Amino acid sequence: MTLRIALAQINVTVGDLEGNRDKIVARTEEARRMGADIVVFPEMCLTGYPPEDLLLKPDFIEAARHALHQLAPGTRGLTAIVGTAYADGDLHNTAAVLHDGKIAALYYKHYLPNYGVFDEDRYFEAGRQRLVLVRDDVLVGISICEDIWYPDGPPEAQALHGGADLLINISASPYYMGRGQARERMLRTRAADNTAIVAYCNLVGGQDELVFDGHSMICGPQGELIARGMQFEEDMVVADLDVRQVFRWRLYDPRRRKATRDDDMPFERIELPPLRPAGDREPRQAPVAPLLDPVPEVYRALVLGTRDYVHKNGFQKVLLGLSGGVDSSLTAALAADALGPENVIGVAMPTRYSSSHSLEDALQLADNLGLRLLTVPIDDTFQAFLDMLAPAFDGRAPDVTEENLQPRIRGTLLMALSNKFGWLVLTTGNKSEIGVGYSTLYGDTAGGFAVIKDVPKMLVYQLSRYRNEVAGRDVIPQRVLDKAPTAELRPNQKDSDSLPEYPALDPILHAYVEDSCSPAEIAARGFDSATVHRVIHLVDRNEYKRRQGPPGVKITPRAFGKDWRLPITNRYVPG
Repeated sequence: MTLRIALAQINVTVGDLEGNRDKIVARTEEARRMGADIVVFPEMCLTGYPPEDLLLKPDFIEAARHALHQLAPGTRGLTAIVGTAYADGDLHNTAAVLHDGKIAALYYKHYLPNYGVFDEDRYFEAGRQRLVLVRDDVLVGISICEDIWYPDGPPEAQALHGGADLLINISASPYYMGRGQARERMLRTRAADNTAIVAYCNLVGGQDELVFDGHSMICGPQGELIARGMQFEEDMVVADLDVRQVFRWRLYDPRRRKATRDDDMPFERIELPPLRPAGDREPRQAPVAPLLDPVPEVYRALVLGTRDYVHKNGFQKVLLGLSGGVDSSLTAALAADALGPENVIGVAMPTRYSSSHSLEDALQLADNLGLRLLTVPIDDTFQAFLDMLAPAFDGRAPDVTEENLQPRIRGTLLMALSNKFGWLVLTTGNKSEIGVGYSTLYGDTAGGFAVIKDVPKMLVYQLSRYRNEVAGRDVIPQRVLDKAPTAELRPNQKDSDSLPEYPALDPILHAYVEDSCSPAEIAARGFDSATVHRVIHLVDRNEYKRRQGPPGVKITPRAFGKDWRLPITNRYVPG
């Protein structure tokens, strides 16, 4: 038989139970108009993901239960799979099966991730039930995100022991570079290994530092790709599934006959009441959205994460300091693409150490992007600070203290504009600088959102060049990409005066932060041992700065934030 399935990858907001419910209702109606038999929504889409300690509020759990019951009547004539949190003696990460106006079944997530950005063991009890649904003679297994990552997880049992032809997995799998391709390989393997159709529906949108990339998909029983949803956009992926092909291929699969049968734990089969036949309907061609290349993929993730953080937190406009450097230039371009240039205000704040070309480049960038640019010279304020502090500093030579007065003045001005006009301040530091503490606390770290916080410096250049390629012109001036990076806090200053060159710094940071390599292992990759130890020392001693910085979009496998939990008070020295 042919079963029409719709995967509704939607962008929801944590805690917005009414808004999320209304979006699910609207997408359910859309699926009905498209003739779908089953419509599938992402993991915890009703509550938003991750709701974190909202899950410790009994009134939130009760409100989520009430919202789920409100959804049920809207499912007459079809089946909907909806992710939520549900309390049944204890709290569970739940896939609710709504069928023909009623709650027909509840599946509880078995594998609760407690690594990286995940803390599900903090909140949920693991499910243990073994069930399959019977929908018009099609056996359907339901699972949630992590359940399908394990080769011997619940989907395997549903297919092998429960006889499921169709394995539906609802997910809220966060993005990082390369994650989507790895996820797709895994799902195609699960489909082939279980000789089953796998339908995977993932969340899309930004939530604090996380971005969910969508990329929902359907894989056939030989691991072939049947359909793929768009990345970083809401989408409705509709496909007609020929479930008979599962039985046909299983006849040729001797592995199933030789597999151990777990007869001591029989499956519960939940028969969904039959629905009126759909009648004649035109066959639908399943969509297969193209995959983005790595750099465009990261750019889209940063745009989506910025847009959702700004809008979901009630802001319309943002501002940032424009120095004429590559980091602030890329941040401004991302903000303009995310929010529209009319909602981005740049502020140039030159001092005696600012070169003429820096202000020229900031003006040119603002003109290219169509941003409003305010120019607020701060040298008089800087001098006033120097004069006020002169008696206290008497007898001490100028050092980094005087340098840091400048970014702290800039941070104060940006926050003053934010207070006056209600604009959100975007910080412009990249992962390389933040990693080694090359920033000024309460200065360039002051703000509400750090757009490129997880972007290494060399990737900043790649993203900037990509933005120019898309535009077909130098939106980010070529001089910005060519000149040596500098904070311009003293005469002739360059970043390389204080740090290793970025082509060396970035891979050392990657090895230490993301690969957890020891100094000896990093040096064995061809890096100077003294430089490696220096970088690691800078990373470890600057955790106190990172803890006080704003959140930013996660785009690497291990970002500073929820992924990275280094003690501030810490005397361990890597050998």
